[in-house]
Amino acid sequence: MTDHPRNLLILMSDEHRRDATGFMGHPAAPTPALDRLAARGMVFDNAYTPAPICVPARAAFATGLPTHCTGHWDSAAPWSGQPRGWMHALRDAGIHTATFGKLHYKAGSDHGAVEEIAPLHVAGEGWTVSLVRDGTATFAAAHELALEVATGETETTRYDRSVSDAAVEWIASTERTKRPWAAMVSLVTPHYPLVAPADWRARIDPDLIPPPVAARDRPAHPELRRIRDFYDHDPYFDDRLMAEARLNYMALVAFMDDCMGRVLAALEASGQAEDTLVIYVSDHGEMLGDHGFWGKSVMLEGSVGIPMIAAGPGVVAGRCATTASLLDIATTALPVFGQKAATLPGADLRDLAAAPDDPNRTGFSEYHDGGSTTGAFMIRWDRWKYVHYTSERPQLFDLRTDPGERVDLGANPDFSPIRAEGLRRLREICDPDQVDAADHADQDRRLARMGGRDAAMSSAFSHTPIPALP
Repeated sequence: MTDHPRNLLILMSDEHRRDATGFMGHPAAPTPALDRLAARGMVFDNAYTPAPICVPARAAFATGLPTHCTGHWDSAAPWSGQPRGWMHALRDAGIHTATFGKLHYKAGSDHGAVEEIAPLHVAGEGWTVSLVRDGTATFAAAHELALEVATGETETTRYDRSVSDAAVEWIASTERTKRPWAAMVSLVTPHYPLVAPADWRARIDPDLIPPPVAARDRPAHPELRRIRDFYDHDPYFDDRLMAEARLNYMALVAFMDDCMGRVLAALEASGQAEDTLVIYVSDHGEMLGDHGFWGKSVMLEGSVGIPMIAAGPGVVAGRCATTASLLDIATTALPVFGQKAATLPGADLRDLAAAPDDPNRTGFSEYHDGGSTTGAFMIRWDRWKYVHYTSERPQLFDLRTDPGERVDLGANPDFSPIRAEGLRRLREICDPDQVDAADHADQDRRLARMGGRDAAMSSAFSHTPIPALP
């Protein structure tokens, strides 16, 4: 193996929470293929999404810039290729760029790929209910998540198989050995609908799936109560259905892992594994009933924490406790091909992997999307997680002593110095009040342009439709 990679392969899943992996210690061990990748690479134990919902997270991933810099605030603002992303820079430098599968960008735009194979983009205007942020909106399609819990094949699993097949064929082509390439293989699973094929359900022992954390506790924080009431999933989940949904989710994780495993096997068979930097990530997590939430949209670990592995040339194998982010992908990808990333806020994952753990590095995420009335900003460092709301009191969690985030220290006077440090770190990144004003103003303009509240509320689907397969 050389010290410097020739190629870059990004493997991305959708809605894969960090702890639903064998390499992070889940007892059901649903990810044998990714576990093998982890064994030869670096696992980032504290990786986070820059936004705990698909469209803003993927815009941040594509550009290397946080949401308040891209202006892609919500699920009705898909990335159109502006600001330009790291794939644009690589393509302009002569690198062959390709994407396979889910992108969740604006269809018809230039996203920097020479080849965009079987793309899944935002449908129509997107999830426009996200623009109604005055506390009056409810999510009319919430019940679909519970009603769709079942056993069987879906358009999603068929799509992911087709995407994986296309990626395997592409990697195996002799064309790949002729010049360097950068590719992303992006699957929809384990994103809901929580319908799992029977053979994959049979591989997961339900007794190894722990119950959700604080599933029936109503959140004490007013903004979390509003978001939970907006989605209102809880009435549709009794204990039996909750267990079924969690089992199906783990089965979909195992299905996704098998698809990724086939792509990795194709890379190995092609003789390119030793020359290719491989990164596995997800766009955000999934609450799975923890604290009464399903989906994402909150700053709790199940939603905002993501799995992350880097393996290949120039990566020291092991485990890294330094906070990492999807924003680090751009600042890793560009230097692989000799491009500069000096203006981006992220770090090269290879540098993080080689350096001693840095508890002082700041992790950051923000949310301005459906169900929220106020901007939410997460700051993570060392053992602490500080969550700032522009019009509500903050939250603070000690993740070392309270990994389940049951004890909110946000109003405890003994921890005011820690909260002050969290706010100081946040203000080094952005002015939360200015950001909140800017996103609300932009959303109000778009809401008026599309015809107001009723027009926005008419587009409240539960998940993006899967494109027709060839």
